[in-house]
Amino acid sequence: MAGESTGREVRLASRPKGEPTLADFEIAEVPVPEPGEGQVLVRNTWMSVDPYMRGRMDDVESYIPPFKLGEAMTGGAVGEVVASRADSVPVGATVSHFLGWREYAVLDAASATVVDADTAPARAYLGPLGSTGLTAYASLVEVAPVREGDVVFVSAAAGAVGSVAGQIARKLGASRVIGSAGGPRKTAMLLEDFGFDAAIDYKAGPVADQLAKAAPDGIDVYLDNVGGDHLEAALGAARTGGRFALVGAISVYNATEPVPGPSNLFLAVKRELSLRGMLVGSYTHLVPEYTRRASAWLADGSLRTEETVREGIDAAPEAFLGMLRGENIGKMLVHLAD
Repeated sequence: MAGESTGREVRLASRPKGEPTLADFEIAEVPVPEPGEGQVLVRNTWMSVDPYMRGRMDDVESYIPPFKLGEAMTGGAVGEVVASRADSVPVGATVSHFLGWREYAVLDAASATVVDADTAPARAYLGPLGSTGLTAYASLVEVAPVREGDVVFVSAAAGAVGSVAGQIARKLGASRVIGSAGGPRKTAMLLEDFGFDAAIDYKAGPVADQLAKAAPDGIDVYLDNVGGDHLEAALGAARTGGRFALVGAISVYNATEPVPGPSNLFLAVKRELSLRGMLVGSYTHLVPEYTRRASAWLADGSLRTEETVREGIDAAPEAFLGMLRGENIGKMLVHLAD
């Protein structure tokens, strides 16, 4: 079956200078290979696009290898096993894996995680039950732990990580949760759908001024997805002993020149702040605990999630670019097949 059919994949055609464009991608039709011994063939049904992938478009050393020119890109995906030469992963199983950006993927069975599609929709394992949900949880329980009564600030709070993080902060005992997002629709959703106490529209005025009004007595915890003016504002608002989880800096991902750090970084010394970088791969030990808790929250409706979906592999590049421009609410996903 596999050898007689073809599937499409998205390749990196060129390395962008500044903001990527559709010209930096190409879609190729390729034969679907047969799995080898110990491997499975997966028909991908959903794939994820995420901010960290922008860094992989550049040919620079980082915590994850860059994409290679002319080759299929990679990233989170879920799908159905349609052929298997591994007893541990049977045909028909739903699995999550890291060979997204393609319609069919052959991978070692050890690289596929069988997921329970009856407990939650398969796509949830790319969002609230996947790396973005784990990022939010690990950030607030280990990297910048939330304590009872804390005031918590989350940037990019309408995104995949931020929308979950605000709700988890509340579950961990935060007394006030503040989020930033771009535009009135997103800020309204923070208040009405995700349970934030206050919402900052970074497009409507200086973040520092709005944060000072939303948290007149300061903040204890900051989950940073943005960097730039958000990080500077959070430093200015931080109480003594504040904890910062530095998850991302999407405001500078397309920069073509070195970006200066916050002008008020010395406040980290003066107020004895903890600023700690966070890579989700360092927190896999929390997966069983988080999956158990988050599954229960999703089941009882106390964890609200949103998705922005684009249809078909052809839409994957535009979905990625749209996510970088902030067009998504919640997780940006590409639906490949039913």
